[in-house]
Amino acid sequence: MYPIPQPPHTAGTAYKGLRPRIEAHQIPCPVEVQEEDRHKWEHQPFMTLPGHHTPLSTTDYYALDQGNSSPKFIRASTWAFPYTSRLASDCKIPLAAVFQPFAELDPREEPVPLVESVPARCERCRAYVNPWCQWLAGGGKWRCNLCGHDTDVLPEYFCMLDGGGHRLDHMQRPELLKGTVDFKVSDEYWASNPPAHLTRPYFSIEPPPTGVREPKPMHYIFAFDVSHGAVASGTLSAACGELMDILYGNDACFPPESQLAIFTFDRAIHFYDLMSDQDAMMVVSDLEEVFVPFHHGLFVSPTDRAEAITTLLRSLPTRFADTYVPESALGSAIRVCQASLAGRGGQVVLFQNVIPQIGDGSLAGRPPESEMYETDKEKNLYRPRDPSWTSMGEECAEEGIGVSMFLTMDKYIDVGSIGIVASLTGGQIYYLPRFDALRDSIVFRSHLQRLMRRMVGYNCTARVRTSKGIRVSEYYGNFHQISPTDMEFAILDSDKTFTVTLEHSGSLSTRESAYLQSAVLYTTVSGERRVRVCNLALQVVELAANVFNYADAETVVCHIMRKAIAHTKTTKMHEIREDLTENVSAILLGYRNKCAASTAVSQACSRPLLDYFLTFLQLILPDSFRAMPVLTLGILKSKPIKVGNVNSDVRNYYSHRLMSTSVRQVIEYLYPPLIALHDLDATAAVPDPVTGNLTIPSPMKNTYQQMNAGAVYLIDNGECTIIWVGSSVSPQLLLDLFGVDDIHQLNTDITELPALETLLSTQVRNIITYRTMKRGYTPKLFIARQNLDGIELEFSDMLVEDQNNGTMPYIDFLIVVHKQIMHALNQGDMYEPRSMRSAW
Repeated sequence: MYPIPQPPHTAGTAYKGLRPRIEAHQIPCPVEVQEEDRHKWEHQPFMTLPGHHTPLSTTDYYALDQGNSSPKFIRASTWAFPYTSRLASDCKIPLAAVFQPFAELDPREEPVPLVESVPARCERCRAYVNPWCQWLAGGGKWRCNLCGHDTDVLPEYFCMLDGGGHRLDHMQRPELLKGTVDFKVSDEYWASNPPAHLTRPYFSIEPPPTGVREPKPMHYIFAFDVSHGAVASGTLSAACGELMDILYGNDACFPPESQLAIFTFDRAIHFYDLMSDQDAMMVVSDLEEVFVPFHHGLFVSPTDRAEAITTLLRSLPTRFADTYVPESALGSAIRVCQASLAGRGGQVVLFQNVIPQIGDGSLAGRPPESEMYETDKEKNLYRPRDPSWTSMGEECAEEGIGVSMFLTMDKYIDVGSIGIVASLTGGQIYYLPRFDALRDSIVFRSHLQRLMRRMVGYNCTARVRTSKGIRVSEYYGNFHQISPTDMEFAILDSDKTFTVTLEHSGSLSTRESAYLQSAVLYTTVSGERRVRVCNLALQVVELAANVFNYADAETVVCHIMRKAIAHTKTTKMHEIREDLTENVSAILLGYRNKCAASTAVSQACSRPLLDYFLTFLQLILPDSFRAMPVLTLGILKSKPIKVGNVNSDVRNYYSHRLMSTSVRQVIEYLYPPLIALHDLDATAAVPDPVTGNLTIPSPMKNTYQQMNAGAVYLIDNGECTIIWVGSSVSPQLLLDLFGVDDIHQLNTDITELPALETLLSTQVRNIITYRTMKRGYTPKLFIARQNLDGIELEFSDMLVEDQNNGTMPYIDFLIVVHKQIMHALNQGDMYEPRSMRSAW
């Protein structure tokens, strides 16, 4: 088969000037990197002691905790920390770490241990005792590995030491063995109520709660938009049905210790007394000073009041079926939820269909976006238009109230304004535009199931501590920063991450390690107060070659992407795009200056195995950064950053998602796996008869140039799964996969593949199920027939190596990066990335 022409796509930009000839086999490919890593770690555990190369986030590895937290919990931009700020500046690798404190573990891994005793803490820096501390004075003191202070051991924690200076009971103490532990803590660690404000955003006859909040099981509020748009689109009916399944279905997963309340809202707020057998509803129509009309019966146990809750959820769609109220007071509804959960915290799940044009934080219609793109005014599209939404988010975060939103709009809803509440509280936005109950029911259900099933803590406070000579300078993620050192998460779940930027505050010794420790104080869903502690020891090096050798390109890419997204609110988009390219050029320039200065001279007689050269251009890529250029190109083509008139709701949704999702999902979004389905090996994606393990086929390069018209391909970026069907595909292939033998008879509206008794059908469904299980939810499924279906445009735009999304193809991007490096070398500008901008 011959290669196909490029499918329909958004326009890209062409390279200007003479294009050197570059052989395809010389271009570094992330697929090769990922496959090498997968083969290395699929049959052996990763030992977490410092000094080893870590598996990639896209590899399904399992780790043995030897006192260092697994990379699932912490990933550093380099696992060999530069000993001085000058060395870090010369290398140009940003010093950063990504934390995922509640990350889910592989079934082969041990669960995180729970320590019942009160944690020992450093008297000076308040760090928690960990495997890297030293024990002194016969066990009477311990030295903090972060600040070096000696702390007396409490009598109840005392233990003698052996000849090697270890406690005799260290094998029975998980906190002295494992890098990641949970401590069960006492009342001195309880969350505090925020200080009283001059005015309250809601009316209450009770004084504001003060003091500390006693840990209790999490309360949930489910609030439904019942405006005409929500009812007509089927959002209300679908949400009520899925909530009943969560509570009482075969896959019921509502926490047994928790209670719930149900609100509805349009131009008024509707409360339901769930303790009453009469389906009692009370209405509050004052949206400027909302209040909770009753408390007894507002929250109930779903087990105790199953009949009342079921009756209410079944009646809501018919009760509002004839409504013609177009407005929805979302802001006032959030204020009511805040009033209901004040003094204890909890989680709010909102179902919203229209832009809130009445009540607190009311918003005007859609701004003239087309006139604002690529101007100074474009920044306003990515910030809340009304400060009330920021206030709501900050106050809910302080109260420990997390807000998640299911958005099912048909038109502009201003995600940039209303979404800030979810971002500041640690909640999540589920973006389901043009909601269709039949088409989107599977996705809707899986997201709601995932929201309830994953591990989550509330009333969370997080802090990252570092050893002497290092400090945290910046934080990125979805949280409310209450101080220069603390992050407030009303809720923090297993899918969420946050990123910190590190910098030197002094020189480090290569004879010692550099240490990071994150501590997240949280309340479990069952009402237990704990602290999750993650520890990381990094080797300190004085050679740039070691810094690059142990660098983690995935963490670097995740960090620079989040920094770019954070700057969209304050910086012009074209400057952000230029800075992204310069980041790549600066790192490769640093490698060339410090590690490969003699490579060009010695190339004729020696070629290092870990370097890749583009013909005579001598663009040198360190082994650890082989995938970075194309992943950075993925950022430039991502929806938050890409050139073009992208709907601001779309940009803001993807910005929210990418600021907190896991490193693995970031990488798979930037460079989606592309799998050829038409030539699968007979053993691919079929459980091994002995071990039961599933071998997923290797992906291919993300470009149309390796595709052909007689084939079928699957691509998945975490938001949607697209199966592309070539125009010349064989009838037998269609019959085996879809049950039809004519491409024109193929039903492109299917939401899941038919379960056919063919090997190919089993294999493809296993691939999709495997990927669904790894991330915990089901993305939308689309069928794209070549030159027939509009969704092919989205498929083509996911092919990162091609010319699309307003940006050049991968080959041309490499040439531009090399020109920037050569320009900097010729001009003598070795250390300032911004000096390379003239190469554009």
